[in-house]
Amino acid sequence: MKYLIVIEPTNTGYSAYSPDLPGCVSTGRTRDEVERNMHEAIEFHVEGLQAAGYEVPAPSTSSAYVEIAA
Repeated sequence: MKYLIVIEPTNTGYSAYSPDLPGCVSTGRTRDEVERNMHEAIEFHVEGLQAAGYEVPAPSTSSAYVEIAA
């Protein structure tokens, strides 16, 4: 499965979350680090949902950029 993650810069690096997995977040000093950490966070989150007997949400979020004249 492929889950969308949103990556945002912070004062100390980057933070990320997945809109399809509420509560699944991570941080990192670099963009690469936050992506790696988020990969681990998603795997851990999904394993936790499965272990607790909850349904794992299917990926459904998509993204797009809108270009405007500035």
